Amino acid sequence: MKFMKNKGFTLIELLTTMAIIAILSGISLFALNGTRESARDGRRRSDLETIRQALEMYKSDCNVYPVSYGTSITGPSGCGSIVYLPTVPVDPQTNNPYCYCPPASGNLSYTLYANLENGVTATLSCSTACSGNTYNFSVTNP
Repeated sequence: MKFMKNKGFTLIELLTTMAIIAILSGISLFALNGTRESARDGRRRSDLETIRQALEMYKSDCNVYPVSYGTSITGPSGCGSIVYLPTVPVDPQTNNPYCYCPPASGNLSYTLYANLENGVTATLSCSTACSGNTYNFSVTNP
């Protein structure tokens, strides 16, 4: 007596395989989203460090920190008009500039603020144009 072999998969086998693939895809999407947030936060930290380094070079050459900066950090004409940072980085997700709180009179400390996606909201400690926003990460001069 010969047995006939079935060719193909049953409906149950196909549905089980599709369900397993869907579950694995869903898990990987959630994990990838967290990785993207962490990458953007790392970029924000790196951007603030880049701005901080340009501000320190400015201070080294001009003996003061800038009162403000726009899309670039350039020394004043009396200080040689050196370009310390041709393009100031902006937030990778919102394209908004980072907050710069210049030193108050008689104070040599400035603060740069960013809003990390994985952080706790902090209080802004200066009165600038960006004071209406909330920030949770800051860098000060060394």
